[in-house]
Amino acid sequence: MDSERSYTVAHLPGDGIGPEVTAVARDLVDQAGRKHGFTVGWSDCPLGSGYYLRTGEVLPGEILADLRKADAVLLGAVGSPGVPPGVLERGLLLRLRFELDLYVNLRPARLRPGVASPYGGSGLNAVVIRENTEGLYAGAGGIVHKGKAFETATEESLNTRAGVERCVRYAAALAARRSGRLTLVHKTNVLVNAGSLWMRVAEEVAAETGVQLDYAHVDAACLYLVSDPARFDVIVTDNLFGDILTDLAAALTGGLGLSASGNLNPDKSGPSIFEPVHGSAPDIAGTGQANPAGAVLSASLMLDHLGETMAAADLDSAVDTVLAEGGATSTGAWAAALSAELSRAR
Repeated sequence: MDSERSYTVAHLPGDGIGPEVTAVARDLVDQAGRKHGFTVGWSDCPLGSGYYLRTGEVLPGEILADLRKADAVLLGAVGSPGVPPGVLERGLLLRLRFELDLYVNLRPARLRPGVASPYGGSGLNAVVIRENTEGLYAGAGGIVHKGKAFETATEESLNTRAGVERCVRYAAALAARRSGRLTLVHKTNVLVNAGSLWMRVAEEVAAETGVQLDYAHVDAACLYLVSDPARFDVIVTDNLFGDILTDLAAALTGGLGLSASGNLNPDKSGPSIFEPVHGSAPDIAGTGQANPAGAVLSASLMLDHLGETMAAADLDSAVDTVLAEGGATSTGAWAAALSAELSRAR
């Protein structure tokens, strides 16, 4: 066995079911580490609704400085009925993406064994690469004359050539390792300025890298994901469109409980954040009903990003096997079944 490798991972369990599902993922990462010759030093991070309600702060500078020192962050979910909308979304999740330059949002969409898709078909095995720091989520815009009859609200989509190009290049490199097919999804017939930039950059990168470039308007892409999912392999798209497409893809592959994501700094100049796509689900928190599969698959993405590809494959395969056998009925049952399968994996 190689000499032991070590990583520092910040554990940000968050709110609701977040602590429950990430505890399962954390235990499985440690189990995989013992098997494959690496260790993880976990650093607990208290951020989320509870921290905000206790302190009035969302992301203090000293905690952000500590997070920068980690190799990766495993995030559960944040959100609580007691916190107004936008406080944690913008002040924590989006700020972390901007501060850590997590410019790629990676979301696989694969129909797994034993999972029935609502469209009754098969062939969905794609990866969506969503630009993660620009577009309509950049925060440009505002409200004037608030509360008056002529109140006006604006949201501006910011798209820089540098931001678009680095995202497209990541997607093209991934496509080259897979099937060689890359699909740009946008709305170039209406969003003619941003759409033109995305299209020109995608054509330039495709010509340079040799990948096959296809294009679909975002509304058509939603239709094709349902009617002809096999046409997609790697999708690259802007921030808002990616947010919408990946929730649709999640619904087609078993729901948000099985969906994983990575907010990546591909240059590894700082930590990347890995989180299940689902929310904090406060209605079932503490009941033992939460499905930890999305958190475990997010931990698999984290291990792959850290270079522990065999351990990542073991976690992914364990989820597939448990699903193929009918899944489990509780968080604890999921944890036991996944751990047993991981111990059997070669």
